[in-house]
Amino acid sequence: MTMTEYHNPVLLKETVDGLNIKPDGVYVDVTFGGGGHSREIMERLGPNGKLFAFDQDEDAQNNVIDDDRFMLIPENFRFIKRYLRFYGIKEVDGILGDLGVSSHQFDVAERGFSTRFEADLDMRMSQKNEMNAARVINEYNEVELRKMFSEYGELRNAAALAGTIVSARKGGTITSTEQLKKVLGRFLPAHKSNKILAQIYQAIRIEVNQEIEALKDFLLQSEELLKPGGRLSVISYHSLEDRLVKRFVRNGMFEGEPERDIFGNFEVPFKIIEKLIVPTEEEIAQNNRARSAKLRVAEKL
Repeated sequence: MTMTEYHNPVLLKETVDGLNIKPDGVYVDVTFGGGGHSREIMERLGPNGKLFAFDQDEDAQNNVIDDDRFMLIPENFRFIKRYLRFYGIKEVDGILGDLGVSSHQFDVAERGFSTRFEADLDMRMSQKNEMNAARVINEYNEVELRKMFSEYGELRNAAALAGTIVSARKGGTITSTEQLKKVLGRFLPAHKSNKILAQIYQAIRIEVNQEIEALKDFLLQSEELLKPGGRLSVISYHSLEDRLVKRFVRNGMFEGEPERDIFGNFEVPFKIIEKLIVPTEEEIAQNNRARSAKLRVAEKL
């Protein structure tokens, strides 16, 4: 399988340019996937450079780069500090993250990520994860489901969706994506069913994989790991992720404002290198999944 069949990397040049690669530096790609961004980093590293990559999806192991300078760690990036320390790495020159689901995960029907296919309710990024979409849909109470659809799907009718699921499962377990679509049929008018389904799936997927908590853990550890002058280059695909990344690189916090000194100043951990970078119309035409991508680049102060 070629890299582009697995996952066509979005904003490839811009994201790696953002890292300002030093040939002998140590870099981390926390979302290895098909290895597109990693291969671009490797092209720019000298013989003494080093790249560590993370990916919790077992399928990503098939794309490993055969190079002494490269190491793939099959774990969730929320544990970046712990696993780098295991390899004796306490600080790095740059960290790249391409958040969201890979094309491969969407295209493999049985993973349950795509609204296009009938599949078991799964949606796990890592097959080691005990929580899956079926458990969320069948075991969460109405309040938990409503909160999930409201916060992670940004759905206005979250309460009605939750109530409908709770009523429907009294008649038996909901195990497949097709059953879930039938249960929620009245909320899916033909002219915008794809958009609403995408929001519903997004909410469940984020919950199953604890994506927001993992992103926060990762960002906090990135600040600790980066050397002064080190770069953070992150692509996000929906407003929840982008908001967290934007706030964090702006003032080192996810909500609220930092405390100011008596002169009204506050310390920030990063300098923003680029204002928001988005794909060109040409890239979106070639790779439809690029359409919602937003890249932010920051340098550790």
